[in-house]
Amino acid sequence: MSRTSQYAARFNRLFDYIDRHLEDELSVDILSGVVNFSKFHFQRQFSDYCGISVGRYIQLMRLKRASYRLVFNKLDRIIDIALDSGFESPESFSRAFKNTFGQTPSEFRSAPAWVPWMERYQFPAREREQKMDVRIVDFKETRIAALEHRGPVNLLNNSLARFVEWRKAGNHSPVGSSLTIGIVYDDPDTTPPDKFRFDICGSVTAEIPANSQGVINKVIPGGRCAVVRHFGAHDQIAATIYPLYRDWLPQSGEELRDFPLYFHYLNLLPETPECDLITDIYLPLR
Repeated sequence: MSRTSQYAARFNRLFDYIDRHLEDELSVDILSGVVNFSKFHFQRQFSDYCGISVGRYIQLMRLKRASYRLVFNKLDRIIDIALDSGFESPESFSRAFKNTFGQTPSEFRSAPAWVPWMERYQFPAREREQKMDVRIVDFKETRIAALEHRGPVNLLNNSLARFVEWRKAGNHSPVGSSLTIGIVYDDPDTTPPDKFRFDICGSVTAEIPANSQGVINKVIPGGRCAVVRHFGAHDQIAATIYPLYRDWLPQSGEELRDFPLYFHYLNLLPETPECDLITDIYLPLR
């Protein structure tokens, strides 16, 4: 491993530590000790590497986790979300939230403005060492309930909220007994925003009735697939997808089947910290 990669690995360890301890004290002394940096230089090193101060980064990560709870766990009280996110009071939480996103927590809960929200989380790309441990499996034909997202990727969370609403209200696809799947028709990096297509799905055992959320019946066909596991945030999943196409596929001798790439989410936000998310990526093969 090069010295640059070793340096990146130390920061990745730091980011994971912060993600796991957002409700705890995160002082310079503690954080510099996690990666064995001098506390006298730590803040400058962090700012140069991440583009913002460590204090601002921690606040943004706390607000990010709180945002998911506001939208996807609507029964959670805002005061509980504020205190669980490491803020001293609901007032300081609301002030930080409004200053960062331009909406109060209540406004965001009822009508989240995801576009400016996502702009706050544009950090320099992180270098990650991921083993390309690819398995070949036979995926069984699976009946799914699907909500078709069509449009900019940065509005995907609005569609996800509608799917969660359908799942909770109708109990047709309960989380505990249903696979949660995303079907990726397009690469968001090369597709015009208005042409991007993504299906948010849950496996079902029977046809679902018409519903106000627009969830429809579909089927994922059975067949051979290459599977690789992604660990960590969903917005970093491209770092695992691209080597699958670029490196593994040409060397494997395999040919792709005429069905899109899809994800199986083994756990989900906001119950799971981003650093602990696990997603299996399925590449359909002939």
